[in-house]
Amino acid sequence: MQETLRMVFRNQEGRLVSINLPDPNPELTALEVETVMDSIVTRNVFMTTGGNIEAKVRAEVVSRGVNVLGEFNG
Repeated sequence: MQETLRMVFRNQEGRLVSINLPDPNPELTALEVETVMDSIVTRNVFMTTGGNIEAKVRAEVVSRGVNVLGEFNG
């Protein structure tokens, strides 16, 4: 199963902005992610089409699995 760390922020226009990182370390803690997110906001390292990132909203690990129901020759 493929996993992605998704960090969600709010920009100056109030829109949500996501930064996605594939294959996060399974031992990564919420505190570690929050520290990185705080740094992204404080250092103003990313610019979005809606302006600077101003606040962190949430962090989540998204899992994606594929269950093949059938394969067809066409």
